[in-house]
Amino acid sequence: MENEISTLQIENKIFVIRGVQVMIDRDIAELYGVETKVLNQAVKRNITRFPEEFMFQLTREEIDSVKSQIVTSRKTNSVMSQFATSRNNMFAGQEGGTRKLPFAFTEQGCAMLSSVLKSETAVQVSIQIMKAFVSMRHFVQNNSQIFAELKSIREHQLDTDIHLKESDKRIDQLFTLMDKYNVNDTQGIFFQGQIFDAYAKFEIFIQSAQKEIILIDNYVDLSVLQRLAKKKKGVYIIIYTDPKTKLTSQDIQTFNTQYPTIILNHTTKMHDRFMIMDNKVLYHIGASLKDLGKKCFAFEILDSSFIPDILKNI
Repeated sequence: MENEISTLQIENKIFVIRGVQVMIDRDIAELYGVETKVLNQAVKRNITRFPEEFMFQLTREEIDSVKSQIVTSRKTNSVMSQFATSRNNMFAGQEGGTRKLPFAFTEQGCAMLSSVLKSETAVQVSIQIMKAFVSMRHFVQNNSQIFAELKSIREHQLDTDIHLKESDKRIDQLFTLMDKYNVNDTQGIFFQGQIFDAYAKFEIFIQSAQKEIILIDNYVDLSVLQRLAKKKKGVYIIIYTDPKTKLTSQDIQTFNTQYPTIILNHTTKMHDRFMIMDNKVLYHIGASLKDLGKKCFAFEILDSSFIPDILKNI
């Protein structure tokens, strides 16, 4: 398919309503290259294929919820870029009841749409949509504690009746904490519970690589791949991990589809964790990247002359 839609473009159109991830009819129609009314007419003709767990109509309150998610996205930086980006006119024309309330489709509903629209474009776009839902699901699972902390902050602000402008200011401050982290730090220590700080710090390190990242870590899992996805485009990643890791070849293949390229190797010779950037900077890390912020750990930059010996003995 020409001009293939990126997974990130689709992720920007996924919202959480009634506790599930959904896409709005007009967004799906846009991706499929049809008018919204054409999509909804196709659904109406095949309504038995779309039970409530596949599709439901939004209420006015739920439209406001989606708008709120769009507004929240304006406050986020690259750490939370998987959320929907702002589209000011998304629900233009729906105020005052001038347009029929839109329909929301769950992951299963989006998959069913490709069978009722019956076009090659619909099939290809449906595959991309399924990838986006899977990516978003992994993102939410891997960052659930961060989301819980943000929700707690928001509820506390509402309970204490803080003015909306002050609330926005405090949320902005939370997401700009990354500005204080310096990639040139030669050592540091993180204490239990500093999950956000640890993630932000190591994503800064990852983004500093220009050509290659070598990670030696016996406990690499999907959450580590989530961190490594922050690398710059074109940067190669070589992972050395224990053969018993839960990371599979399918996980690597899926990652490489979006963020090429990772090469996975296995070793049982290493105990400590190391990260080598562009064969120039050697980080010694006191905990697996999957456990950042869970317990007290430290990092330090070692003399780069150790790099050849480490690579020779993996």
